Amino acid sequence: MKTIKIAGVPEHFNFPWHLSIDSGDFKKFDINLEWIDVPEGTGKMCQMLRNREIDIAILLTEGIIKDIIAGNPSKIVQIFVDSPLVWGIHVDFQSKYQKISDLKNKKVAISRYGSGSQLMAYVNAANQKWDLEKLEFEIVNTIDGAVESLSKGESDYFMWEKFMTKPLVDKNIFRKIADCPTPWPCFVIAVRDEVLQNQPEIIEHILNIINSTTSEFKEIPSIDKTLARFYNQKIEDIQNWLSITRWSQSKMSVEMLNKIQNQLFDLKIIEKKSTFASIVKTL
Repeated sequence: MKTIKIAGVPEHFNFPWHLSIDSGDFKKFDINLEWIDVPEGTGKMCQMLRNREIDIAILLTEGIIKDIIAGNPSKIVQIFVDSPLVWGIHVDFQSKYQKISDLKNKKVAISRYGSGSQLMAYVNAANQKWDLEKLEFEIVNTIDGAVESLSKGESDYFMWEKFMTKPLVDKNIFRKIADCPTPWPCFVIAVRDEVLQNQPEIIEHILNIINSTTSEFKEIPSIDKTLARFYNQKIEDIQNWLSITRWSQSKMSVEMLNKIQNQLFDLKIIEKKSTFASIVKTL
């Protein structure tokens, strides 16, 4: 049996993977798919791909495109979630900041450099027509780190997926000021080049299995209750999230990649654009 290590954030987007692993779907093809939770997010997973600690990652579109252009020896093989990721812009509950304009030139808590929490801070700043050069960052690693940083006044606001962060809002730990959706599909599946070259048939089996699961995911009986229990969420929040979330079974097109690269370039998130073949692998 071939072991393949796959990583993703411990969030509801990735629950289809857990279902398929627990059902033994991959073992039917002699694949031991070993899941690794990475709460630090996309920046950490990019590093793990580079260090050959994992073979596959489910990570933010903007983060992996930036890192592949910067030399990460991996390729995007498929879009995983086609809908935008809705980022909440959060401050400490006791914070004096009340509206998004109050956050201009204030310090942003981010999980790490190159993470979605950093890149989306640029997207938000551009939306608000702020000077991108004046963005300041404080590395906090995880949501728990952000809670501590904001409460101590070491940073001023923190951007993270709004539904996973909502329990902190409900408990009056964070206060959400606004939403900031990604202007592109939010999650993609990336695989190390070495694995793609040596084991393309295994990757193809993995994609076929997860695509079968995600295509039927919303029709699973009581999936809303299962997700609410598993991720400690309110049932109405999960139902709202399910209503706006679209899993994908499609490859990334040349047109879509060019559009995303143009946006990232305009935001100065990437310094150069690259070719489709250097970023995307079509199996």
